[in-house]
Amino acid sequence: MSRGPKPFSSEWLTAPPVAPRPARRLPAGISQALRFGAARLPGEHALTMTVVLLLVLVSLGAASPRGEAHVPDIGGEEPRLAAPTPVPTLELDEAQPAPQPTITTEALTVKSQEEAAAERQAEAERQAEIERKAEEERQAAAPKLQLQEPRTPTTTTDGLMPEHRILTYYGFPGNNKMGVLGEHDKDEILDQMREQAAAYEAADPSRPVLVGFEVIASVAQADEQADGSYLLDTPAELLDEYTDFAEENDVLLFLDVQIGRRSIEDEIEGLRPWLEKPFVHLALDPEFAMRKGEIPGEHIGQVDAADITFAQQWLVELADKADIPPKVLIVHQFHYTMIENKEKVAPVEGVQLVIDSDGWGTPEEKRATYAVVNHQLPIEYFGVKLFYNQDVPLMTPEEILTLDPIPDLIIYQ
Repeated sequence: MSRGPKPFSSEWLTAPPVAPRPARRLPAGISQALRFGAARLPGEHALTMTVVLLLVLVSLGAASPRGEAHVPDIGGEEPRLAAPTPVPTLELDEAQPAPQPTITTEALTVKSQEEAAAERQAEAERQAEIERKAEEERQAAAPKLQLQEPRTPTTTTDGLMPEHRILTYYGFPGNNKMGVLGEHDKDEILDQMREQAAAYEAADPSRPVLVGFEVIASVAQADEQADGSYLLDTPAELLDEYTDFAEENDVLLFLDVQIGRRSIEDEIEGLRPWLEKPFVHLALDPEFAMRKGEIPGEHIGQVDAADITFAQQWLVELADKADIPPKVLIVHQFHYTMIENKEKVAPVEGVQLVIDSDGWGTPEEKRATYAVVNHQLPIEYFGVKLFYNQDVPLMTPEEILTLDPIPDLIIYQ
């Protein structure tokens, strides 16, 4: 049988189209029989009812008797789950107690007055014991204070220390940027000082606290001023005002000099009229003691051990001539360079020397500064300065009294 030209060949493309084949038809006799049978079939509704009736008859013949479960025959074995599941059981070793009432009638019984009083007494004793134990725990957790014994023998008799501790407020009157002393008037400052002093007496009852004003008597300046000292002196009228107020209220007064380009002798000689008062004392601030070429605020100043010795001896002579009690000399320090040849500084009989650990910071920083200033090279008496606004957090009196050595002087600025 010829298949004709190959598809898509030149002969296939040019060949004439194949004539269509005629459709195949059933023979005439078969076609007439099929039409005759279809005409006699029931309609679609009758056919549907017949199918449903047959399905019902089949289901009734296959169902089990009513009330019996139909279990298929699996060869005589008992039916079981594919994975056995344990069933929890409750096993009681002994009989359980009967439920008890949640509210008793014991509280409703009437007690005699004696019984009630005894119960109240027992409750009071129990509460007292609880409070006693709580107090013991508080005391155990409190800082262990080093209660200082008076130093014996002292280099200076009849001095304010060590029998007393001294607390001062530092600053320049009327200037709130130069210390707490300038933030309030004198009466308010005195009330605050006494309240602060009471906190130290409560922390260490062994030493009463004397309070005093620490007034800046010469103020360091960024410009050299007419005399080239880089200082402005506090007016004499203002020093008189604080001197009179201190005397009237039986408190101390410290005059603080910032030295600048002056000599120690020139600085303290100008304060002689006030230092001749028995309650007026002296403080030196080496931070602003400038050498040639140095400017306050740009350089950290310094004094030499010889300067401190000179001031000690000057105060001894002043007290002897004026026939007044020994003076207190404070020297501020926050950096080791501020007192040169410090190992040569020594107590001098007739004056009481306090090295004050100056500078603000955290408690850790202040402890570190205090150790450098007073612990590494102790001389005679020890001080620390606290800053209400810059020290964060401000050390408490209890914390201050744990410093080693224990401060004899506390200054607030």
